[in-house]
Amino acid sequence: MGANIGTSVTNTIVSLAQALERNEFRRAFAGATVHDVFNWLSVFLLLPLEAATHYLFYLSNVLIEAMNLTKSQATKKDLLKVITKPFTSLIIQVDKNIIKNIALQKKGYESRSLIKTSCGKSINKTTNATILEPCKFLFYDTGLSDTTIGIILLVVALIILCLCLIFIVKLLHSLLKGYIAKTIKKTMNSDFPKPFHFLTGYFTILIGAGLTILVQSSSIFTSALTPLIGIGVVTIERAYPLTLGANIGTTATGILAALASDGSSLGRSLQIALCHLFFNITGILIWYPIPFMRRFPIRIAKFLGNTTAKYRWFAVAYLVVVFLLFPALIFGLSIAGWEVLVGVSVPFILLFIVIIIINIMQSKAPHSLPEVLRTWNWAPTPLRSLEPYDKVVSKGYKVCKTRFKRR
Repeated sequence: MGANIGTSVTNTIVSLAQALERNEFRRAFAGATVHDVFNWLSVFLLLPLEAATHYLFYLSNVLIEAMNLTKSQATKKDLLKVITKPFTSLIIQVDKNIIKNIALQKKGYESRSLIKTSCGKSINKTTNATILEPCKFLFYDTGLSDTTIGIILLVVALIILCLCLIFIVKLLHSLLKGYIAKTIKKTMNSDFPKPFHFLTGYFTILIGAGLTILVQSSSIFTSALTPLIGIGVVTIERAYPLTLGANIGTTATGILAALASDGSSLGRSLQIALCHLFFNITGILIWYPIPFMRRFPIRIAKFLGNTTAKYRWFAVAYLVVVFLLFPALIFGLSIAGWEVLVGVSVPFILLFIVIIIINIMQSKAPHSLPEVLRTWNWAPTPLRSLEPYDKVVSKGYKVCKTRFKRR
């Protein structure tokens, strides 16, 4: 469940590349966060359900027992790696045996370098002695520690990632113009003819799943989709089922990896992979077939898009709060014990639900509410508007800009 939430942060970061154009940023951020909203809503509903009933455990366990797995069914899952692995091997090669032994808590491996020291063996025909062949990659025998090499690779990877994201957006902007944009927009957002138009969304889910299986990552697929939403080629209503399909497609990699496990751990590995699959399928069954439930994540995403178009800094604040501070808070409360977690979180969840209900009633049936609750004007401004925070951020930005110019 945490992996589902974490993998949706990438396309949200990608949307920041379109922050200069307000309308594009609004659409891109809404299209990116619809993935976040779906994952968070599914976790909020299914995590308590799983804790109370263990339905994911029992459902996956029934399938595992029915398969009667007794030995490894190793499966190759190298699709994109056929292209990328030769290139990465020229830069760095890691000794995976050391990682495995550390994970198995074997002594003596914690202090060893993870960088490979030899990449093969050969036999001296004269002496019949075994000769270790040295590795040939960029960081071999540089004298740098694992930590230093890791930091260098991390910085370089982040720079390359940011450049690629910028180039993707620029490339799509230059290619998808005029007649091409109109054709793609008409094709992507059209429905099946009646009476089969209701099947369009489900077919789109299958497309999203298939494309994600090909690239082996929902982050890659949704990150490529986000700029298309920003420039208006794909609507958020059509992007929503594509992201749901991506959630299903990304579980294929875990299943293939589980099938490559040895016989002793094959059952457990495959069971957790199936739990991931069933979690995503359950979430889709909740938030897609019923039209009202389908519109709920889309409306929240559009609200976030409109908000971040008005206050640009909201996008960064959203990323920090949703993907850093909030998970850290939940993690800290869980360490303190489930009683503390429930005691703190339940009141806030109930308050959040009450506020949503009141907001809906304010727009649909205001006369059914007490007069004081028909608007939020009675509440302090910082609790009902981002305007005070925007003034603080704008003032801080101007101060920083002035100081930078002086230097």
